[in-house]
Amino acid sequence: MNKQDIINIATDFTENSEYNYITKENAISEDIVGMRIFDPPVFAFGNADDEYFEKLKSPSAVGEHFRLPKEWLPQAKTVISFFLPFTETVRKSNRENRTWPSSLWLHGRIEGQAFLNRLCLHLNSVLISSGYGSVVPSLDHNFWSKAGFSKASSDPDENTDARPTYTSNWSERHVAYVCGLGTFGLSKGLITKKGMAGRLGSLVTELYLPPDKREYSGIYEYCSMCGACVKRCPANAISVSKGKDHDLCSQYLNVTAEKFKPRYGCGKCQTKVPCESCIPVSTSPHKE
Repeated sequence: MNKQDIINIATDFTENSEYNYITKENAISEDIVGMRIFDPPVFAFGNADDEYFEKLKSPSAVGEHFRLPKEWLPQAKTVISFFLPFTETVRKSNRENRTWPSSLWLHGRIEGQAFLNRLCLHLNSVLISSGYGSVVPSLDHNFWSKAGFSKASSDPDENTDARPTYTSNWSERHVAYVCGLGTFGLSKGLITKKGMAGRLGSLVTELYLPPDKREYSGIYEYCSMCGACVKRCPANAISVSKGKDHDLCSQYLNVTAEKFKPRYGCGKCQTKVPCESCIPVSTSPHKE
């Protein structure tokens, strides 16, 4: 099994799975029934022993609580990271209203994440059935995340900390950066060659796949710092000088969760911005 096999399997699943389409049973409104959520994913493959993973244990990155690939899977050789870009239809729907997320975007956030999980499990099953140990860290029983002042973390050590923190022991964005998928933007999303409007996933496997080269050296290299996301944020949680205030963002998401039960979301900083679906031209390493 090689990289292209993985990409082909994921592409086929994305294009043909019924779960990548909004069903009549789940649709918020009839006009979005049958809409596709994601375009095919883009991948990056990292070495499980890459020293950059160790650097993620630094307090300035994720923190000591970040689990290395081999802490998830002792014989790990490769980290597979991928980005599922939202379709143009989903992205376009969220460009208009600056205050509230569109119905399609809400589906993309909730049903979209459910689909991403299914894709991860599908790839995981394929790898295991082919004889390679594999794990999806974000779906593993050892995974935990924490947001805000919540003490609901499954990690007992984290429950003693009442400060506002937004972290997990496996960060999809940081992992994607290490693997070569893209760099961070001002809004703290990850800018890939397909932009940042979408969702990230990853697996750790014993299958060796040649690691991709990182086409960047700086963590914000693909961000033009244009400030478009600052103007788009309904919570005023982003600034060019200070970056993103996770607490203000979280408070606004709580408002959307109340308004749009059982869904929530925003994504305004990911749409109607230069990095919505590509690397901004002024920073792109692939420009002419």
